[in-house]
Amino acid sequence: MNRPFDVEEYRARVLTTKGRMADAGFDTLLAADTANINYLTGYDGWSFYTPQVAVVFLALDDPLCIVRGIDYGGARVTAFMGDDQLYGYPDDYVQSTERHPWDFIVGVLKDRGLDRGRIAVEKDSYYYTAASHEALATGLEQADIVDAGHLVNWVRVIKSTQEIAYMTDAARLVENTMQAAYEAIAPGVRQCDAAAEINHAHYSGTPEFGGDYPSIVPMMPSGPGTSTPHLTWTSQPFNNGEATILELAGCRNRYHCPMARTLHLGPPPAKLADTSKVVMEGLAAALDAVRPGVRCEEVVAAWNAVINRHGVVKDSRMGYSTGLNYPPDWGEHTLSLRAGDRTVLQPDMTIHMIPGIWMDDWGVEISECFRVTETGAETFCDFPRELYVKT
Repeated sequence: MNRPFDVEEYRARVLTTKGRMADAGFDTLLAADTANINYLTGYDGWSFYTPQVAVVFLALDDPLCIVRGIDYGGARVTAFMGDDQLYGYPDDYVQSTERHPWDFIVGVLKDRGLDRGRIAVEKDSYYYTAASHEALATGLEQADIVDAGHLVNWVRVIKSTQEIAYMTDAARLVENTMQAAYEAIAPGVRQCDAAAEINHAHYSGTPEFGGDYPSIVPMMPSGPGTSTPHLTWTSQPFNNGEATILELAGCRNRYHCPMARTLHLGPPPAKLADTSKVVMEGLAAALDAVRPGVRCEEVVAAWNAVINRHGVVKDSRMGYSTGLNYPPDWGEHTLSLRAGDRTVLQPDMTIHMIPGIWMDDWGVEISECFRVTETGAETFCDFPRELYVKT
């Protein structure tokens, strides 16, 4: 089986995770976050709309992977473990009012002798519901069930050489995709038609490799919609004299490289042109501040020193760790570039720095995804960092 990573890399991830578990006093970890399941086992499939979990136990060499029964074959194809570590629950557990998939998971834990001790769960995962927790707590009445927090996410924050390579490939994909967006957007063109061109460019990829589905669809608010970052597209046409914000990502083997740019049809108003220059100056200063040993809040201070001098204010974070993920987010839910985050930057952290400015009826985004190296920030993309004006 041609998996994205060698078995040795998966086992190294599990070993590191076990070390963090031991430090925290956890006997067992139940990882329900889809990205964490993939990270620990290699399992990859669009099956995260039903409960699934990776089980890491200090006394077991390899994790267990428990998925829906019809996805068991997918686990055999993609996960690195042998069949004796894989389970699929019957379909009468799916969306049932009589039983819950976590009842089956409880049964597996009992059969494997993993139903005692201190069991950590990912309470703040999108994929671990209140019903999941209730079924687990009811079934494992003799266990001490605690919150794992984002333990595995913090293991993921430092990338391997192969992970960096996939993010580098993703950068080539997003460069092509952004260029396709620039070419497709024009007065009178429907937003949905431009979105189709953007998606085609990403999925078709390069002659060497195609694109995987990103965790987030193309964000492309236009006109007054640029006052907010997370609008997608409509069937309305683009208009001359209006801006469009494009936040896209290349994705290769589930590894993302996001990028945001702003395009204006026709000569831009002075407020947009001037603010874009401030954003680019501040972004450059923040990137220059990046190096191992620097805290996230210090990078933000370098950004604020520039924008405050120009009278610009930003009250939301300006970046986050990124890499491996599944819908609905490509962020890793660990470090943030914002005041008060004292996380120390380390080599091979990968961060999307996106200092967006959103005003009452307009906005601008220009971002860079970068890797922390031994000497500073190394951006993944080679794409013009500017307000793109199309006349």
